[in-house]
Parts: sequence; C-alpha cells; structure tokens
Amino acid sequence: MTVDLSGARWLKSSRSASNGQCVEVAFLDGDLIGVRDSKNPACSALVFGPGEWEAFTAGVRDGEFTRA
Repeated sequence: MTVDLSGARWLKSSRSASNGQCVEVAFLDGDLIGVRDSKNPACSALVFGPGEWEAFTAGVRDGEFTRA
C-alpha cells in the first residue's frame, strides 16, 4: 500500500530526549497512523490501520514491550 505522507503533521512526545532517539507519529486520512524514525525522516514510514495501532498502544500501556 502506498500512502501520501507529504502533508502529514508529524508529532513527537514531549518526553522525548533531545538526543534524536525518537519516533514520530502522524494521524493520516483514512484512519491510518504513520510512524517514522525522527533521526531519518526521509526514510520510509510504517503505516498502521486503527486495529493494529490500538493493539500496539495497548501493549505499550500493559508493559508488553518492557525489557526485564
């Protein structure tokens, strides 16, 4: 799937460190969500549908991705 990201408004967490090790998120038309690396914004972004995004954010809230 190809999505036009030229008009995307990319957001970064206010808790992001200034060292550039962040991801940015854009809420796109068609209920899609884009995610990209803030260090290299010219590279391809990942694009998720609403169900995929909800599953991911639920996993983050539940600590599913926290290293032991």
